[in-house]
Amino acid sequence: MQKLAEICVRRPVFATMLVLTLVVLGVFSYNRLVVERFPRVEFPTIVISTILPGAGPQEIETEISDKIEEALNTISGIEELRSVSSEGVSLVVVTFELERDLDAAAQDVRDKLNTALPLLPKTIEQPVVQKFDPDAAPIMTISLASTRSVREATEYADKVLRRQIESISGVGQVQIIGGRKRQVNVKLDGDKLRGYNLTVAQVSAALQAQNLELPGGRIDQPDRFLTLRTLGRLPDVASFNRIVVANRGGYPIRISDLGYVEDGVEDELSVGRFNDTPALLLQIRRQSGTNTVDVVNAIKARLNELGPSIPPGYELKVVRDQSVFILAAFNTIREHLIIGSLLAALVVLLFMQNVRATIIAAIAIPTSLISTFAAMEWADITLNGPSMLGLTLAVGIVIDDAIVVLENIFRYLEEKEMSPFEAAIEATREIGLAVMATTLSLVVIFLPVAFMSSIPGRFFKSIALTMAFSILVSLLVSFTLTPMMSARLLRRVKRKTEEGGASARAESHEKSNRLNRMLDHGYTLMLRFSLRHRWVIVTLGLLVFLSSFPLLMAVGKDFFPEDDQDEFEVSIRAAEGTSLRTTLEIARQVATDVRQLPHIDYTLTTIGDDPQQTPNEAKIYVRLTPLTGRDLSQFDLMDQVREKVLPKYAPLNLRPVVSTIAAIGGSSRQNANLAFTIQGPDLEKLNLYSGDLLNRLKAIPGVVDADSSLIYGKPEMRAEIDRARAADLGVNVIDIAQSLRLLVGGDQISTYNENGEQYEVHVRA
Repeated sequence: MQKLAEICVRRPVFATMLVLTLVVLGVFSYNRLVVERFPRVEFPTIVISTILPGAGPQEIETEISDKIEEALNTISGIEELRSVSSEGVSLVVVTFELERDLDAAAQDVRDKLNTALPLLPKTIEQPVVQKFDPDAAPIMTISLASTRSVREATEYADKVLRRQIESISGVGQVQIIGGRKRQVNVKLDGDKLRGYNLTVAQVSAALQAQNLELPGGRIDQPDRFLTLRTLGRLPDVASFNRIVVANRGGYPIRISDLGYVEDGVEDELSVGRFNDTPALLLQIRRQSGTNTVDVVNAIKARLNELGPSIPPGYELKVVRDQSVFILAAFNTIREHLIIGSLLAALVVLLFMQNVRATIIAAIAIPTSLISTFAAMEWADITLNGPSMLGLTLAVGIVIDDAIVVLENIFRYLEEKEMSPFEAAIEATREIGLAVMATTLSLVVIFLPVAFMSSIPGRFFKSIALTMAFSILVSLLVSFTLTPMMSARLLRRVKRKTEEGGASARAESHEKSNRLNRMLDHGYTLMLRFSLRHRWVIVTLGLLVFLSSFPLLMAVGKDFFPEDDQDEFEVSIRAAEGTSLRTTLEIARQVATDVRQLPHIDYTLTTIGDDPQQTPNEAKIYVRLTPLTGRDLSQFDLMDQVREKVLPKYAPLNLRPVVSTIAAIGGSSRQNANLAFTIQGPDLEKLNLYSGDLLNRLKAIPGVVDADSSLIYGKPEMRAEIDRARAADLGVNVIDIAQSLRLLVGGDQISTYNENGEQYEVHVRA
């Protein structure tokens, strides 16, 4: 490195272009870096979701979850295997060791799952294997208020808005909450079916057989060929009434004889409310690995394009925008980075009292930091909170090497009366090994953090690599740009031989360095005291070291800091069996009471936005006014919701949770600060023990929102079959079960096409 410094002093163009190349690469890399809140971290978790419509939790557990777990249990590298069985949905979560390759693990899961498929019920939907995606949380929610019918609004949201937004690069999924899609409903009368001695299975088979279109092959002619197509699709909804199900004594029995067909909508499975106004909510999720800020900006640009073409009676409003907090945090850190750089330069100027020397030392800050962006792009590090924090911390470090080299060059100029050219070469050669040692010692402190084999290590990897890159670049700058600029910008120090001139110079020097003299005198006194009273200093140092242990215990500990994000969520779960409409009324009252608190901007209520579309669980998103205009923090307002709002609804036995918005995927109930797991084969005892533990936890001061994942006691109606009578009548259990499923639960049995769009056809009593 000393030889490099000599070359750079003698060849200033080489030194300039060497550093300038890194800076230019950093500038271009900065424009391509992704702005995110957190680093990209791949969690070693895979989720298998299986849907069996209408099945109860116990049936889901025994028929699906247990069999899938049994098949997956033989895969190597599994750290945890658990399942959640709820009504109609089985979720099996497989957590692997961190060292396991996730793509290979996902393929192993698919292979083992294929062996279990023959053992699962035939009526399940195809199981879906997905990696746990920390980017799965919605990045934006759009409210669509309308004066039209819910069917018209849903058609517009689904056929126009959703498709326009999903066509944007980076958008992964648009989920519509509160909509009711168009659906052809075949309503059957049980008495008429019995009167004609027909089963619902026969009706279903007739609808499927008489509403289809199959390719007929190809007809070859001498001069051409034709494609044969059988037009078996029904032309309109009214035609479904005329489908013949069976013949009795030469009389055709049609659908209209057994019930009626309506051009209607699907059942109400989800609800959205903006304050008290009914609204369709479009929750937008991005593709994994894409830039949240860029995707949100592209969506806003597309909405502006669609603005003039939005039909009368519709109003679009962005009610949730994840990029706002990301940009606010990024801009704040960037501002601190710039201010920190300027303050570091001012400190150098204060002590060196030389503008040229300050410029030489301070130029190491922008060159090192900007060049680091190129290394960040190469290492696939995004512009996130930890990486920007690393750059901010590096501000005070990257200037150290330049200061050490510059100070030694100054010493050669003053003490040895060398020319700046000679001093730059000789001083850098003398101090080179020491500078390398101090720089590399810093690198070996931060770099091992990047190789920590843990989830925290993966988050802190960006800090470690960013600081290591910037420190190494600062080492290069101190051996290239710093000596080269010193040789050309610093002036040679000349001593005066005359006695009068020497005394005048000394007086001037004394005045200009009064601050340095003061600091030097104070430091000398402290040093003399320390050397004369060594045991006092050693004892004091030991006491300071020992005091760190109780202070460490007193300091709060958390993986993520609790930031005031101007938003939080209130989740309420009503008693099991509560209808969607009743849950909505409870949620509406809670949201109204929440809006009475100070600094509340608006609320957003959703029901049925989870995979299970739970009708008795509501989520109330609460948006606050900006932090700059509030005298209460987000956490103060959350406490007010717990203390002033929710106690009013204690007689309803709600299960409320007031929480911050989950930083990385998952719901508020899954992102608790502390969780206990109780295992056992007896569900009754699990319910008893978990209830007792929950009551004890709630009695502990400071514990809030304690809840259990066990949902017990949902009311049900059971159909018990008289097997002897069923056998006399020649009816199988599966016939009874399927008939009840179709007539009571309803099911899709066909489709209807109109104007290039396809709609579902459902049969139900």
